[in-house]
Amino acid sequence: MPRSPSRAALAETIAAIARRAAASSGTDPGLLEGYLEIVRDVRRTGRGLTRKERDDRRLLGRRAAENNVPLGTLVDVYLGATRLAWTDLPDTGTPRRHDVTAAVLRAANEAVVALADGYDDAHRSAIRAEEALRREFIDDLLHGADPGRLAERAGGFGLYLVAHHVVAVLNGGNAFTDADDRTRSVADAVRGRLGGTGVLIATKEGLLVCVVQSTDSGAVLADVRAAVGHERPGTVGVGRPHPGPGGVARSYDEARTALELSSRLGVAADHLLGADLLVYQVLGRDRAAIVDLVETVLSPLQDARGGARPLLDTLTAYFRAGNATAAARDLHLSVRALTYRLARIHRLTGYDPSNPDHRYTVETAVLGARMLDWPEVTP
Repeated sequence: MPRSPSRAALAETIAAIARRAAASSGTDPGLLEGYLEIVRDVRRTGRGLTRKERDDRRLLGRRAAENNVPLGTLVDVYLGATRLAWTDLPDTGTPRRHDVTAAVLRAANEAVVALADGYDDAHRSAIRAEEALRREFIDDLLHGADPGRLAERAGGFGLYLVAHHVVAVLNGGNAFTDADDRTRSVADAVRGRLGGTGVLIATKEGLLVCVVQSTDSGAVLADVRAAVGHERPGTVGVGRPHPGPGGVARSYDEARTALELSSRLGVAADHLLGADLLVYQVLGRDRAAIVDLVETVLSPLQDARGGARPLLDTLTAYFRAGNATAAARDLHLSVRALTYRLARIHRLTGYDPSNPDHRYTVETAVLGARMLDWPEVTP
């Protein structure tokens, strides 16, 4: 029976095998910590890995992931060490009553599985941490948090906040969520249209939010609409371009306002750009004045047969279309019928919608009525 090597000699042999396997794979011998001792014991006893040994491999798998060691390299160094241990570790001379090859292969398999589990755990933890940081940054960015800190963090997300940015928000009907395949599909399409530089796309309160480095709100709106396409309809609100860390928050607020006004007023969101958006915002700020204007100009319409609603819808279509012919077509009326309604409005209110001197007053009152949900809701 061969004489067993001394502990010192055995330790040196194990260390040498670890160094050779690590050098062959181009990684740290420390990732094999304790493994060759396990293989030696498995050769002797035929046992499997203990719970502690599997837990130790998981920890080493996490360490490898945190140190950016590729999983393939980690598996390679373990299989290489197993091969070297098979040929180079001294035989204890103990009689065996088990299949040594099967035992060692089983141990290697258990070790690699535990390593991969730890590796995957580390990656999932890193992804969760990265997503939490991204979500925190997006929330701070859209709410205009500390400008200095925002500027410091923005580079990591591909933004240069000194430049002008435009924010577009998409309401797709059903809420957008981070885990939704539809969200990823639409986001990829938008990103492909806008390009990858200076673009950040995220979800916020069920909306898809696109932050774009740009000085042209109209171009951003056109690109987002083109990316979404006809097969994925939705309403897009766009803010004005603003510079600086706080500019994104301002543009986001305007985009949200454009969406809200588009819904309340029945105005297409692409009509709520730039100065037009400011006009609607001003209208909404002085509620008392709007209530007074609506009651003064439009309340006589309630005396008409059928109430104010049909005549109010006529005014809305007329102002939106710009002429009687197009408005009649939109309302499925003859031009004569629409002209009669306009004349009826003139008689009831004293305001002629076709008269340029009266048009602004009447159109503003109509917008105010939609903002107030008048006449269904009494201000």
